[in-house]
Formats: sequence, structure tokens, C-alpha cells
Amino acid sequence: MMFMADCKVFLCTAPVDMRKSYEGLGALTQSVLHANPLSGHLFVFLNSKRNRIKILYWNLNGFCITQKRLEKGQFHIPNVSCEASIALTIYQLNGLFQGIEWEKIPAPKELSYQYVCPSSDRSEPLTGLLSWP
Repeated sequence: MMFMADCKVFLCTAPVDMRKSYEGLGALTQSVLHANPLSGHLFVFLNSKRNRIKILYWNLNGFCITQKRLEKGQFHIPNVSCEASIALTIYQLNGLFQGIEWEKIPAPKELSYQYVCPSSDRSEPLTGLLSWP
């Protein structure tokens, strides 16, 4: 899956009827998660068996749904008592979508680099995008 790293992800903790599509999941996003389905954030829903997952999101000019069915096993989510949703990172969502126990995998460390310009002796933080030859 390719989503922007700064994208917010919300996992609905209540099981959802997987027959729901764009309108039904959008309505759940508003009524249960109290969020705007047009925000561009990712809204993740699981069925009661936790073997099916749907991700609803708005992309430019329409809704998109990404879905997956595990042939064996279940999607692993943390135990949540009373919250309607929990926030995930893109890293956690990728682990969840793969069907692995992502809670046990340490998050990658964010790296910070310094760029040393060959034509001067000063060091500057590296910002922006890198282009490769």
C-alpha cells in the first residue's frame, strides 16, 4: 500500500458488516468515529471474525476502498476497552494489513542527516527531496 507518511489513520474498534460500501462506511465514519470521511484520512474497519478489512479514504474527487480477506488467521489489533477508534501510524497500518502482529515489531527509528556542502565548510540540515542519478 502506498499512503503518505503524514496521513492520519483511524481504526474502528467495533466490528463492521463488510457488505457496507462507500455510503455505509462513510456514514459509520461520521456517526461512530465522529470524523469527516472527506478529510483524506484513512478509516479502517474489520468484521467480527477479524479476517476481513476495509480501508475507506477520500482521494481528490471520490471515495476509495482498499480491502483484503485473510485466507487463514486474523488481523491483530490491540485490546481496546471503550474507545470507538484508535489512531495508527502508516507503519502500523501496513503491519495490520499484512496480517502480522505489528504491536511486537519495534517502530523504525527516524533518521536525521546533516548535509556537508563540498564547496564550503559549513554544515546545513538536509531538507527537501533527494534526487538520485
